[in-house]
Amino acid sequence: SFHGDLFSYARVWIPDPEEVWKSAELLKDYKPGDKVLQLRLEEGKDLEYCLDPKTKELPPLRNPDILVGENDLTALSYLHEPAVLHNLKVRFIDSKLIYTYCGIVLVAINPYEQLPIYGEDIINAYSGQNMGDMDPHIFAVAEEAYKQMARDERNQSIIVSGESGAGKTVSAKYAMRYFATVSGSASEANVEEKVLASNPIMESIGNAKTTRNDNSSRFGKYIEIGFDKRYRIIGANMRTYLLEKSRVVFQAEEERNYHIFYQLCASAALPEFKTLRLGNANYFHYTKQGGSPVIDGVDDAKEMANTRQACTLLGISDSYQMGIFRILAGILHLGNVEFASRDSDSCTVPPKHEPLTIFCDLMGVEYEEMAHWLCHRKLATATETYIKPISKLHAINARDALAKHIYANLFNWIVDHVNKALHATVKQHSFIGVLDIYGFETFEINSFEQFCINYANEKLQQQFNMHVFKLEQEEYMKEQIPWTLIDFYDNQPCINLIEAKMGVLDLLDEECKMPKGSDDSWAQKLYNTHLNKCALFEKPRMSNKAFIIKHFADKVEYQCEGFLEKNKDTVYEEQIKVLKSSKFKLLPELFQDEEKVLSPTSATPSGRVPLSRMPIKPAKARPGQASKEHKKTVGHQFRNSLHLLMETLNATTPHYVRCIKPNDFKFPFTFDEKRAVQQLRACGVLETIRISAAGFPSRWTYQEFFSRYRVLMKQRDVLGDRKQTCKNVLEKLIQDKDKYQFGKTKIFFRAGQVAYLEKIRADKLRAACIRIQKTIRGWLMRKKYIRMRKAAITIQRHVRGYQARCYAKFLRRTRAAITIQKFQRMYVVRKRYQCMRDATIALQALLRGYMVRNRYQMMLREHKSVVIQKHVRGWLARRRYRRTLRAIVYLQCCYRRMMAKRELKKLKIEARSVERYKKLHIGLENKIMQLQRKIDEQNKEYKSLLEKMNNLEITYSTETEKLRSDVERLRMSEEEAKNATNRVISLQEEIAKLRKELHQTQSEKKSIEEWADKYKHETEQGWNSHFGSLLSVAESMEKKLVEETKQLELDLNDERLRYQNLLNEFSRLEERYDDLKDEMNLMPGHKRTDSTHSSNESEYTFSSEITEAEDLPLRMEEPSEKKAALDMSLFLKLQKRVSELEQEKQSLQDELDRKEEQALLFTLVCAELEYESLKRQELESENKKLKNELNELQKALTETRAPEVTAPGAPAYRVLLDQLTSVSEELEVRKEEVLILRSQLVSQKEAIQPKVNLTQQVHYVEKQSPQDYHMLNEDGELWLAYEGLKQANRLLESQLQSQKKSHENELESLRGEIQSLKEENNRQQQLLAQNLQLPPEARIEASLQHEITRLTNENLDLMEQLEKQDKTVRKLKKQLKVFAKKIGELEVGQMENISPGQIIDEPIRPVNIPRKEKDFQGMLEYKKEDEQKLVKNLILELKPRGVAVNLIPGLPAYILFMCVRHADYLNDDQKVRSLLTSTINGIKKVLKKRGDDFETVSFWLSNTCRFLHCLKQYSGEEGFMKHNTPRQNEHCLTNFDLAEYRQVLSDLAIQIYQQLVRVLENILQPMIVSGMLEHETIQGVSGVKPTGLRKRTSSIADEGTYTLDSIIRQLNSFHSVMCQHGMDPELIKQVVKQMFYIIGAVTLNNLLLRKDMCSWSKGMQIRYNVSQLEEWLRDKNLMNSGAKETLEPLIQAAQLLQVKKKTDEDAEAICSMCNALTTAQIVKVLNLYTPVNEFEERVLVSFIRTIQVRLRDRKDSPQLLMDAKHIFPVTFPFNPSSLALETIQIPASLGLGFISRV
Repeated sequence: SFHGDLFSYARVWIPDPEEVWKSAELLKDYKPGDKVLQLRLEEGKDLEYCLDPKTKELPPLRNPDILVGENDLTALSYLHEPAVLHNLKVRFIDSKLIYTYCGIVLVAINPYEQLPIYGEDIINAYSGQNMGDMDPHIFAVAEEAYKQMARDERNQSIIVSGESGAGKTVSAKYAMRYFATVSGSASEANVEEKVLASNPIMESIGNAKTTRNDNSSRFGKYIEIGFDKRYRIIGANMRTYLLEKSRVVFQAEEERNYHIFYQLCASAALPEFKTLRLGNANYFHYTKQGGSPVIDGVDDAKEMANTRQACTLLGISDSYQMGIFRILAGILHLGNVEFASRDSDSCTVPPKHEPLTIFCDLMGVEYEEMAHWLCHRKLATATETYIKPISKLHAINARDALAKHIYANLFNWIVDHVNKALHATVKQHSFIGVLDIYGFETFEINSFEQFCINYANEKLQQQFNMHVFKLEQEEYMKEQIPWTLIDFYDNQPCINLIEAKMGVLDLLDEECKMPKGSDDSWAQKLYNTHLNKCALFEKPRMSNKAFIIKHFADKVEYQCEGFLEKNKDTVYEEQIKVLKSSKFKLLPELFQDEEKVLSPTSATPSGRVPLSRMPIKPAKARPGQASKEHKKTVGHQFRNSLHLLMETLNATTPHYVRCIKPNDFKFPFTFDEKRAVQQLRACGVLETIRISAAGFPSRWTYQEFFSRYRVLMKQRDVLGDRKQTCKNVLEKLIQDKDKYQFGKTKIFFRAGQVAYLEKIRADKLRAACIRIQKTIRGWLMRKKYIRMRKAAITIQRHVRGYQARCYAKFLRRTRAAITIQKFQRMYVVRKRYQCMRDATIALQALLRGYMVRNRYQMMLREHKSVVIQKHVRGWLARRRYRRTLRAIVYLQCCYRRMMAKRELKKLKIEARSVERYKKLHIGLENKIMQLQRKIDEQNKEYKSLLEKMNNLEITYSTETEKLRSDVERLRMSEEEAKNATNRVISLQEEIAKLRKELHQTQSEKKSIEEWADKYKHETEQGWNSHFGSLLSVAESMEKKLVEETKQLELDLNDERLRYQNLLNEFSRLEERYDDLKDEMNLMPGHKRTDSTHSSNESEYTFSSEITEAEDLPLRMEEPSEKKAALDMSLFLKLQKRVSELEQEKQSLQDELDRKEEQALLFTLVCAELEYESLKRQELESENKKLKNELNELQKALTETRAPEVTAPGAPAYRVLLDQLTSVSEELEVRKEEVLILRSQLVSQKEAIQPKVNLTQQVHYVEKQSPQDYHMLNEDGELWLAYEGLKQANRLLESQLQSQKKSHENELESLRGEIQSLKEENNRQQQLLAQNLQLPPEARIEASLQHEITRLTNENLDLMEQLEKQDKTVRKLKKQLKVFAKKIGELEVGQMENISPGQIIDEPIRPVNIPRKEKDFQGMLEYKKEDEQKLVKNLILELKPRGVAVNLIPGLPAYILFMCVRHADYLNDDQKVRSLLTSTINGIKKVLKKRGDDFETVSFWLSNTCRFLHCLKQYSGEEGFMKHNTPRQNEHCLTNFDLAEYRQVLSDLAIQIYQQLVRVLENILQPMIVSGMLEHETIQGVSGVKPTGLRKRTSSIADEGTYTLDSIIRQLNSFHSVMCQHGMDPELIKQVVKQMFYIIGAVTLNNLLLRKDMCSWSKGMQIRYNVSQLEEWLRDKNLMNSGAKETLEPLIQAAQLLQVKKKTDEDAEAICSMCNALTTAQIVKVLNLYTPVNEFEERVLVSFIRTIQVRLRDRKDSPQLLMDAKHIFPVTFPFNPSSLALETIQIPASLGLGFISRV
């Protein structure tokens, strides 16, 4: 990968401490001798890179972008570490691809995320495919192993390795799942299920959480999956390696013990586990040390259930399971046993120590014994044995050793039982082994376990290197290339250092035998033996208790501490003996192996080595031997088991899976380059690369090279011989002959040469592009120049013309402007003069007026000032006078006040004297007495006057009353006189007034009517808007209905598909039953029955209803027939159910349409009724008013009637009489109108009745009738006259009353129904109220749901009635036929009874009788014994090709039907049944015999359908007789109803159709991928990219490869055969649709699993191929078959490959375009999209994320692949034949001479 020259812009890799390798670009050419390279990193930073002065090695070159992301790392032109790392990173991060090939190795990177790439569909996609054809996958490796096992008859191995947490166990699990799915099991014992069920058991007891992995396998296992001669799984066997026992007693921080312990603790609450006395995991010492008892996302209790279920499946009984759990619980309790030190050398268990008590109870051992031997040990010398106490530390170690020993033995016991369950019952022919083993490990502290693991990896790496080397050598030898020895790393020295004599293991075993051996002394021996003598062994500088070994992957420092103890694996025998003496039967069973002779490769008590496949268990003889055997070391056992494993692997063909852990934090799709490189170095991937790179890593077939590099050749270089052409070209292109070699079929290139050729090719294409661009750009510029010149001339012409026009216009405007200016200036001057003149005159007038007004004002002011002066002077004089007067008065007041005060003072002085008071009193008393007397006198006078006045008032009132009564009497007499004189006038006025009021009423009525019309108009508008909203609701309901219909159709299709799948399964079981029966018949000791009496022959035995009772004993005698009939009855029921569902769906559809119409009608009727009721109410109120007025008038007439007024001759009387007569006439007219209207009303009611339900009907009648009556009195006169003249109206009233009664009777009868309907209505309203609370969508849905349930109930009732009626009709028909037949016989008898004499009496004349052609009835007669011959000649031995070419289509079907007709004509039930059963069984037999021949299957599908159509056409049922001629109707079956046989034939046709699809699929399958994807229909569009070691199928068409033309030819062949056989056109369409679906699904599935196919050019190829298929459909007139729609996903995938994939707009376009693809498929195609040429660009990760976000809400299937095996449900539309049965001739070639036409 290094060049002598480096030119500027070359891209290289430079080392980097963070990213390991960084990409850079050379800025300056490198010249030999330069010490520094001028580089620019990808982020734009410039850098000077110093070359190593010793090696002067240049940095490795980068591969061209076109090669990045390759499926196979060996396809890279430059093979080195950075290229490998970058390729893996791009695939993993950008494309989300976790698998990559590296030569023969599959590199699997753990995504730490569940990926949808392991389903059954993916397994089916990889099954049978070549490894290089599909994208890398664990299934591809498994398929390759399976294929090679079958092809080479050699056992296979899949070696899965990697670090802890890299995904080894999962990979191994998926490989086993693949074998289980693809092969199936030979027996019915579900071996594959058991193989898969062993996983949960082994994971629970052998896996644990570590810091690196939540489910880390802590043991290695090799599972051999056994196959029989037909390569079906028959059993399996598991070998285990190096169980990590120390984990049972110790766990590091953040780690857990084995899962099973935590599962037990989580399930402690279960009743069956109460006896185990378990608790929380934190309670037990052995489960709490890691401090992490819970794993996120894992339910231990649920896992426990899975483990127990798996145990049950593998035959471990519940009692054994409980035994296992007892032992495990005992181990946990043992861990909690504590010791108390007595002194430094002895210890004791505390008395009645609870954990130990529980342990002893669970294990069934004595507490004292166990307590004793936990604190003591027995020492044996040559002479005696004695018991020695042990220290607390030794006791704890002994306890832990015992726990480990019990667990290891239990592990081995479980593995042994699993193997027994998986053991093959028949002989194993071959096997595939899956090795899931720990990868290379290096930690901070490495101990004995890491040493053994790395030793095993050294051995595996050696085997791997040898295998890779051998494959390379074989390739070179096959291609006859001179073989040069490749130097590769051989790790034999390292293996010798470990396992050879005096090696590490040998010295360790030797030290273990020493009485006082220790880790330190062993370390010293190692240093003495290997230090400075072996280059691979080193001693650390700072330690004397460690050593370093240089492994193939890395240097590892091992700490010596603990090596001896772990190698010895000491357990005290006394403790084991105590356990062996247990009453608990499972416990001694665990230690039985220690009493058997163990082979050096079989299981030991340690459990660190594998179980032998067939354990040899002879009993041991002596205890001494046991102790010797017990001392065999773990290292020795592991070495032996490893040798056995290597022997097994070397005897098989290995396949390698290397699992890589991308980061230590378990982050999904996160790639840590440092960790990845470390693992790539450790697992040998880079070694493979190195071996490949050392030779000729790039290999091309001559055809592929020619296709890719044809652009570098000239026409004269191209010869007929491709090989010579390539040789000539290469010699010109690459001067150094050592850079390539020519093999037999391939050209081999050294590393970097393909990149060099790619560069030359890209340069040539670039030069060609530049030349094309130059020419096109020149041509475009010339075109542009000519166009611009022409445009410029045109523009100049137009501009110059425009300028001239503008100049002329300017001159014209100038002249006009001067004229305008002259007149305008004159006008302005004149206007200014006139304005000045007018202004002057106005100013003069204003000035003169102003002066006059001023003078006037001055005179006025003078006059007014005189007046003011006069008034002011007068006011001043008056004011002065008033002031003087006020002053004088004030002075007077003051004086008078002073005088009064003096007087007062005097009075006050006088008052003080008594005498004064007395004098005053005497005078006053006299005055008071006088006054009193006066008052008394006056009172007397007042009383007398009052009495007088009262008397006068009384007399006045009496006189007044008298006068008033006189006046009143006079007034009344006057009024009576007036009334008497003016009564007629007043009556006339009253009438006039009433008439006036009537006119007013009529006008009011008119106005009311106008208002009603207006209201009606408004309500109509309102209803229209409401109706609009109702329409929108109806539309939404209609949409909902359409959706519901679609859903019902889908459900129907699903039901049909399920039924047809059941039929398929039934036919498969039937075939299997036949095969088993044949095997039984062929077996010795069984007498073979005659084939004609097999149950298969009589499987469809049915009798008609007439003869069912007669046939019953016969059926009782034939249980096999009964069983078959029962099966068929099941299918008949299913078919009937399907047809019922179809009918139900149709009836529901019709009912729903009808209900919608009714609802619409009801809303309109309600609107009218509401309007009419409103109008009626208004008219009623008006009439009431008129009635009241009329009553008052009548009253007045009767009360005040005078004889002269009411006399017959009086004018008023005459007026009333006239009115009466006119009213009675009008009444008669109205009566007739009422009768007419009533009849119309009844007819209208009858018309409405079927449309509107009962409630609506009653409402309509109730509301319509009064309104109709009111319509009669258009202007209110009838009601007025009717109320005024009751006597004349009695007759009409009586009629109305009688009708009313009858109407009331009707109403009474309907009232009960109305009440029930009201209740229903209330319930509906409640539902409606509930619905109204819901949101609109839910509301519609709920109402629809309710309506549908109601209609369904109605339909069920109707269907029951219909069935009953059908049955009665069928019975009557049959009776009618029987009677008709009897009548016919009687008529014949009567004819025969005519006496011969009657005929002889007539004169006989010689007449020429012309020979008339026999009139055939379209029936064929045969004898009962010829039936088998008929079936044999017509069905079993008939060659479809001869019949199809020479005879009419469907001839066998017509012949068979004509035979059935004759049997029906004879009324021979037995013959009909026998013939139909033989026919059906004969067709089945011929399809079983020649079921893989398309012509045979197509021929019998066509004939079965024709036979079915004939049975329908001539059944006599009206539905099938529409297209018959009268003659054909005469040929209908007369006696038997063969509907049940029609069902059986329909089922048979479905089975034949499914067989036809399978045949089609088998023929098309090999063609599809090659023709649709790989073959280049448009040559030269896509160049072939370089491929790696896994060669894919060539896209260049050789003689043997299929092309699109092959597919189209095959489609033509299928179509022509089906047409020749006369298959129904509708059926042909369904077959074509199925074919196109298979083509589309297989192509798309392959596209989704092949990265090399996802490119722009391949999209174009697919589009072209699809267009060719569409053209074929058009040619065959099959575009409406639905076949094109099945290709839609493929078309969209091709468009997706071709569209632009950059911006958000592109993302939006893709989302809207790809509606037939699922989100998973779109993302997968975008991830796989690969540029084939450097001009294309990759899809960015951000763009894919955008797509995912946009498609987040799309609800589609998460499945990636389409189901290519899906078969659309088939239907057989009735297709009557126009062929007349009587015209059919039977050709002699059929050999049916024994049949005669009737």
